[in-house]
This record gives sequence, structure tokens and C-alpha cells, in this order.
Amino acid sequence: MPVAGNGASATICFARLARMESLARVWRRVATYAAHDDPLTAAANWIALVVAWNQPFYPLYLWAAVGADKIAPAFLTFLSTPFFVAVPAVAKRHPLAARILLPLTGIGNAIVSTKAFGAGSGVEIFLLPCALIGAALYRPAERPIGLVIVALSAAVYFVPVRFYGQPLAGYTAADNNAMVGLNALSAATLVVFVGLLLSGAVATSEERRDQAPRKK
Repeated sequence: MPVAGNGASATICFARLARMESLARVWRRVATYAAHDDPLTAAANWIALVVAWNQPFYPLYLWAAVGADKIAPAFLTFLSTPFFVAVPAVAKRHPLAARILLPLTGIGNAIVSTKAFGAGSGVEIFLLPCALIGAALYRPAERPIGLVIVALSAAVYFVPVRFYGQPLAGYTAADNNAMVGLNALSAATLVVFVGLLLSGAVATSEERRDQAPRKK
């Protein structure tokens, strides 16, 4: 019996090791896909992939907040997932285009989400990370692009509620309160993540610029 027990333990151990090795391979592939020589572009890649990774969980969070019968509109947010996933691929050929694609996809997703859930859901708060990206993801020579992103984020935020019409499900005041809390927490977490990532990327980019040989 002890031999059988040891054999079962060994089998479980090998299965866990195989699972860990499989996860490690997936992580290496993701890291390779997101990697870029430009720190700002690499930061944009990681932001895009993290957002895409988290999108499938949003309907589950919404389920817990408002119930299973009102989560159908959440699947419209998946329309933006391919664009987020494509950011690193675009970056390999056109880094600046990828850094523009990221916030534009976020803004587009905010518009679709506001139509889906209604302005009362507070989902427009996700425009804040888009504005933060516009303010920090572009170099001084690219500053006009960043200003356009910030201005576009602000413009979408102040679009009149009547423009969106009724939400796509019958959300009550209690549902809206629950969604406001959920969206505020999610957006705050994203802002912290984006801020930390971009602060490191900007610092690295500045160091490289200072170390680069200057033209006489």
C-alpha cells in the first residue's frame, strides 16, 4: 500500500510539474509577443494584452453585480478584444501606430459600453486610463497626438446622455449603483497599473535618450 501511495503522489507531482511547464511556455510566448525595443511601445503592448486578458472576466463580475439575466450586453465589449490583442503585432512594424491604436480602442470600447449599459452605469470612467495613456505614452515630438487622445477622451466623456439612448437591458437604480462600484474599482486598478508601467517606461526612455550620442 505505501508503494501505491508513493506512486500516486509521484504521478500527481509529475502532473503538476507538467502543468507548470505548460504555463511557463505560454508565459514565454506572451512575453515574446509583447516585447519591443522601445520601452513606451513595450508598455503599450503589455497594457493592451492585460486589458484583453481581463475582458472575458467582466461578464462574470457583472453577473455577480446585477444577475445572470442582465449580462448579455457585456458581450459587446468583446468587439474590442481583437484590436487590443493586435496592438503588439502592429507594433512590430509600426510602433507609433500601435501606441495610437491602444487608446483609440479603449475610447471605442467606452462608447460601446456606455450604449450597452447606459450612462448610469458609470462605465465612462474607463476613459480616464485612455486620457492617461494620451498624456504619458508619447514623446515630446509626438505631443500633438497625445493631446488629441486626451481631448477625444474628454469629448466622449461629455457626450450628452440622450445620444446613447436607453441601455440594452432593464437596469434598475440598484443595478446602476452596483455597476458604478464595479467600474470604479476596475478603472482605478487599471489606472494604477497603467501609471506604474508608464512611469517606468518613460524613465527608461529618457535614460536611453540621455545616453544616446548627440549630433554635433
